[in-house]
Amino acid sequence: MAFTQSHLTATLLTSILGAVLGPLQIGYHTGNVNAPAKIIEEFFNCTWRARHNQSMTDHSLTLMWSLSVSMKDFGALLGSLGVKYLADSYGRRNSILIANCLSVAAACIMFASKESELFEVLILGRMVFGLFCGLVMSLNPLYIQEVSPTNLRGAFATLNQVSLASGTLIGMVAGLETTLGTKSNWAMMLSLSLIPALTQYLVLPFCPESPRYLLINQGEERKAESALLRLRDHADKVSCELEEMKEEAAHTHSGVTIRDFFQKQSYRQPILIVLLVNLGSQLSGFNAIINYSTKMFQAKFDDAKYLTLGVGVVNVIFTLVAFYFMERAGRRKLLLIGFLSIAVCNLLMTIVDSVLHLVPVLRSLQVLLVFCVISAYELGPGPISWFIAAELFDQPGRPIAMAFTSMVNWGGKFVLALLFPPLLKICGAYVYLIFMAVALLAFAFTWLRLPETKGRTFDDIAEEFRGADGIPLHNSSGFNTFT
Repeated sequence: MAFTQSHLTATLLTSILGAVLGPLQIGYHTGNVNAPAKIIEEFFNCTWRARHNQSMTDHSLTLMWSLSVSMKDFGALLGSLGVKYLADSYGRRNSILIANCLSVAAACIMFASKESELFEVLILGRMVFGLFCGLVMSLNPLYIQEVSPTNLRGAFATLNQVSLASGTLIGMVAGLETTLGTKSNWAMMLSLSLIPALTQYLVLPFCPESPRYLLINQGEERKAESALLRLRDHADKVSCELEEMKEEAAHTHSGVTIRDFFQKQSYRQPILIVLLVNLGSQLSGFNAIINYSTKMFQAKFDDAKYLTLGVGVVNVIFTLVAFYFMERAGRRKLLLIGFLSIAVCNLLMTIVDSVLHLVPVLRSLQVLLVFCVISAYELGPGPISWFIAAELFDQPGRPIAMAFTSMVNWGGKFVLALLFPPLLKICGAYVYLIFMAVALLAFAFTWLRLPETKGRTFDDIAEEFRGADGIPLHNSSGFNTFT
């Protein structure tokens, strides 16, 4: 069913902006631990010395720092297990508000770590915050996609990544020694995520629940119609969209268990697509650069922290580029361009890093390549990997699919955060060839298997998978082409 172009309403905009305050907090805690790493490592060392009358070895300190960086990702991996229960039991909007409690608690715990002089409290705080990350990075795309009109669905879902990248940049700025990344202020810096967390409680409760959840999950047609009217502000659009939802409801089962999800024939191809796209996104090198960019630059530049800040700026710019092109170029084309560009950049990174000791002037080219990897990631794989599952699955399978997305994403981040430092020591410049291979695999699979979802209703996309052993490689829109 084709819809007329929907316009932006104040309620829809408020709902989207209220929701994306969650990823802003996640981005903030991704960026703020980079620049003050040495100061926080010294806090670990001082705590250890006070207990054992000796300093940590360099190896132990590196391991402890890797653990504290990756603990957020491990917590997120655990948090993603609760997505289906929350989303189906309490609704999409209310689940986001419930998850936000974990962010508030985590900020308070991390602030208390300095006063308690216990580095374990800081690690605990990051793990609690990780639980929040695992929930909100699945619940947010779910809510945003279900309240958005078809013609704006992908662009609005990309705002999740825009907010994440903006938070990362803010965190990088807050972590500088010239701002709050100092011995006396680092604990307060870690607690500033309370500002967007508390703001969300002032905004999101006044926004409507997902109309799809109300109609398809709860059977509340009047409430769904009322929510849609607030979001669309046009009776004709509401009537048309309600009919599409009823049509989708007629094609779906009342509920899907986790076992059903992995056994259902029509879900097999979407599951494989989500797995490969998300692993390709997380294991192609981007997160290693974000988490360890300052240390990567320190050996070659005096102003490494400010170059890392440049990474944050490029990050934000290209999420905005992705936002602009998402409904123009489509998901498929942006993913293909992104994965291929990442593969080429990783190959060039290997070559440049291998000859850098012979040609030191190439260090500027290395910085440029880092920026290019960031740009390619945020153009497609970064934002799309988080929301593509919400478009490929029907209503009963969507919460589990988003939980699966979150587990793969955060699991990939956790493994990479733990393994990148030792891999860099063992493989040197050749570590980027691993990233290149992953990106090429994701490119090939996207080319062969991913349908274009731009401008298509949820039911139309689900129809392609419904009751088939696999997905067709060609349809009327010719999605198995680069154009």
